[in-house]
Amino acid sequence: MKQQKVKGIKLSPVRAIPASFFITIAVGALLLWLPFSSAPGCHTDFVTALFTATTSVCVTGLVVVDTYANWSLFGHIVILLLIQIGGLGMITVASGIMVLAHRKFSLTDRILLRDAFNLNSNSKLLSFLLRVVKGTFLVEGIGAALYAIVFIPEFGIIKGIWISVFTSVSAFCNAGMDIIGPDSLTKYSDNPIVMTVTMLVIIFGGIGFVVWFDILERVKEGVKKHFTPITIIKRLSEHSKLVISFTLFLIISGTILFLLFEFGNSDTIGDMNFGGKIVNCLFESVTLRTAGFATIPQQNLTGASCVIAYILMFIGGSPIGTAGGVKTSTFFLMILNARSYLKKENDKVIFNRRVSEESLRKASAVIFISAGTVLFLTILLVIANPILLEDALFEIFSACGTVGLSRGLTPSLTTVGRVIVILAMYLGRIGPISLVALFTRNSSESNNIQYSEGSFYVG
Repeated sequence: MKQQKVKGIKLSPVRAIPASFFITIAVGALLLWLPFSSAPGCHTDFVTALFTATTSVCVTGLVVVDTYANWSLFGHIVILLLIQIGGLGMITVASGIMVLAHRKFSLTDRILLRDAFNLNSNSKLLSFLLRVVKGTFLVEGIGAALYAIVFIPEFGIIKGIWISVFTSVSAFCNAGMDIIGPDSLTKYSDNPIVMTVTMLVIIFGGIGFVVWFDILERVKEGVKKHFTPITIIKRLSEHSKLVISFTLFLIISGTILFLLFEFGNSDTIGDMNFGGKIVNCLFESVTLRTAGFATIPQQNLTGASCVIAYILMFIGGSPIGTAGGVKTSTFFLMILNARSYLKKENDKVIFNRRVSEESLRKASAVIFISAGTVLFLTILLVIANPILLEDALFEIFSACGTVGLSRGLTPSLTTVGRVIVILAMYLGRIGPISLVALFTRNSSESNNIQYSEGSFYVG
């Protein structure tokens, strides 16, 4: 792959993308460390500033200090900008500025942008970029307008608008940070507008831009040619069908399981009416897939619910969106691979389309490295902090999946523990496999060598 020399350093896309997040975090940490970034009477040490910058850029949402209370208006603006940059990616934001400035894109710029979006082609790349930026601001704007219906009467015009904008951007970027109070959205657990808008904006951000545009194109085509809704759905790409169907499965199955495991738990949903229980379990199922807002205390979840939470946080959202995790399509490909082996099928087929061996190999690598990262960092966190394994697992799954939910552990972490979680959030945002690629030698030459097949016993 083509590389660009910057002051004698070879910079390839696989290095530029993690570096862009690292630089953004560093700049954000320095800005939040400034005295006027903290609220009057508050002092912010550098580790706290670094932690907050990391959780903002990595759109995680774990916090060691209350966002609404510890930071000044300037600090809140910095955090909001970091969330927006982190949600879209620094390469995407920089490319958008280049387009607005009418700067010509080099081949290296296009490769960087393509890899930032994780696309397979340079075709219509700038058009895709513009649609992403426009779509992002449109959804965030609509979300803010709907939030304002609730927040303006409660907080006043200026503050209500600011809270609405902050919450909408945070929800779309799947960050889960808010400036309302210390208990996330707990006080709105029975508010239909806040609950519905938050879930929809989270889903829009996490389902992936490719799916957005595919649906829009098929709907336009269907209206023009008078297709039925069923025909429109059938004409969606296999990727869109997979993402939509698996996302619906995860949301619905998660809702049912949380309802089953928490139904009588008076510390979560036990005292709510039946409708409230369903809505809050639905919200939990949605927010655990990298959003981070909470309407029930996570530390009060039953053990069975925690296991479901681990799975949902690990899977996360879908590719080419603002969500984290190993992604829905990646996880499904692993299921498909196992199913095909058990049924002794030669080809792995989804919606009458064969899945390439390269896609399966990549899915295997992502799952293996991500699971190994979670296990390794959990062990380190337990060593650094005298905490329950259940809480440590929840914290690391949340950090690596860029979820942002916690069982009340984050503020009590030691300095070493905070550094471990910072590393987990960074790896979760760039992807552990990206970090491995930074230090992996290109093996194109060794791929030309053919070896004799060996005999190995498996299972």
